[in-house]
Amino acid sequence: MGNKGKELLEELKTVVSGKTFDALLPPLVFVLINGLFNLNIAAASALGLAVIICIIRLFRRQAWQYALGGLLGVALASGLAYLTRSAVSYFIPAIISSALLFLLALGSILAKKPLAAWASHLTRGWPLKWFWRKDVKPAYLEVTWFWTALISIRLIAQVTLYQAGDAARLAWVNTLLGWPVIIVVLTITYIYGIWRLRRLGGPGVDEFNAGKEPPWEGQKRGF
Repeated sequence: MGNKGKELLEELKTVVSGKTFDALLPPLVFVLINGLFNLNIAAASALGLAVIICIIRLFRRQAWQYALGGLLGVALASGLAYLTRSAVSYFIPAIISSALLFLLALGSILAKKPLAAWASHLTRGWPLKWFWRKDVKPAYLEVTWFWTALISIRLIAQVTLYQAGDAARLAWVNTLLGWPVIIVVLTITYIYGIWRLRRLGGPGVDEFNAGKEPPWEGQKRGF
């Protein structure tokens, strides 16, 4: 594998490492068990699996916030399904999450403070002033438009299947348009983002922090 391929894999690992299966397995187990047995067993199975995953994460001394967050999410989803006696209610939190994320992304575009820049700032700790430069911000704004379009597709699919009462397809939509698509989106984001930053001709983060004057080499790694 070339240097660029290794670089891309390392970047993706910083975002998705250890959390993919936590998000994918409980909904699929819920739908499978609900089809084979009943709603009560399905809710208990999904919750039990989330507890096991949480314990494994804690035992391995991985970030407890993600483990606990995943457990609380499954507990809320399972509780809604149990209380409403409807399997599709399990996916209400996921639908609400998509709606809020869509509004957040769109709002950040309208405010000209793109969500992609905030996400990068929080995960990498780069100074916000760098992101808001005229020769940097367009790359993050364009990526945020891309994210917003994909989130809207996911939300429309979720709402349509929820109204149809199709829990099985909802599970597959959440799975296929969840982490698998996120990984693809992050890959495209990284490749496009680095290319766009170089086209814009602004300074790299290190050059910006050092107060270097142009000509700049630009951002070589990380977006």
